[in-house]
Amino acid sequence: MGRNFWRTGARWHLFALLLGSAMFAAPASAQVPPYITQWGSPGSGNGQFLYPIGIAVAPSGEVYVTDAENRRVQKFTSDGGYLLQWGTAGTGPGQFQVIFGIATDAAGDVFVADDQGGRIQKFTPNGTFLQQWSTGGAATFIAVDALNHLYVSDTQVDLVRVYDTGGHYDYSWGGSGAFPGKFDPPVGIAAHPSGEIHVCDMNCRVQRFTNGGTYLGEWGSSGTGDGQFDVPYGIASDALGNDYVTDVNNHRVQVFSATGTYLGQWGTMGSGPGQFMHPYGIAVDRFGNVYVVDHDNHRIQKFGPRATPTRATTWGRLKRLYR
Repeated sequence: MGRNFWRTGARWHLFALLLGSAMFAAPASAQVPPYITQWGSPGSGNGQFLYPIGIAVAPSGEVYVTDAENRRVQKFTSDGGYLLQWGTAGTGPGQFQVIFGIATDAAGDVFVADDQGGRIQKFTPNGTFLQQWSTGGAATFIAVDALNHLYVSDTQVDLVRVYDTGGHYDYSWGGSGAFPGKFDPPVGIAAHPSGEIHVCDMNCRVQRFTNGGTYLGEWGSSGTGDGQFDVPYGIASDALGNDYVTDVNNHRVQVFSATGTYLGQWGTMGSGPGQFMHPYGIAVDRFGNVYVVDHDNHRIQKFGPRATPTRATTWGRLKRLYR
């Protein structure tokens, strides 16, 4: 499958020179999304998965999942209620070989990246085939921005390719390497609320670009510490501009500000609620709910919004000292 994508509470102190009292909120790093629900199990029945990879939330709230080994897309309510599916194995319209990324536009149309087939397919919200186009390489993960540009990570030649949602090619950027603006290779991709494009790079980093491909910055390194990665794969941005990144082999999700400041993480290796076995795709809805593709557990987990730390509040009077 191309380049082996199957490889695998904060402490705080109270202090004050006050006659009264003070209250302080926990720092952002202490705030993690609460577990809400999960759905899925191994299999090929309705609502079952065999190694799901990509996930997208439509403007209307429905959730789409690329069910990779079953060669299909499944659609659910926001709480995991099964709605419908489409796709079979093959190379024809509406068929798939190895599907990875999925995205929706403002109109609700669905775009699916067929990595091995090197093409993007476009469907109505109910799975009716509309059109397809070849990327000339691979088509791994995709994102659609507010201007209806569609961004495709091409893992075959290490590029981000840009199209309009009608399939017209506009431009690309990247190339192979570890230097700023290069990839080895690019995987998850997110259209940030600011208009920037954030890309997971298998060089164990996330890179930031303008929507025209100008390099803006990066964060991350190899490891298990805060802000480090062992295969950063999926990425999604919330309405506040925070980025959620799946750290595959560390079996966790990490959260960052728009410029890469580490904000927190959750997850350990396992099959219980809030645990992961290689998390892959990730999506955030307009309410801040976070959906994670728990790849080897063949399920989707849903988490609530991260609590926003409140501003510290103080009251009382300082006692003025005189000699």
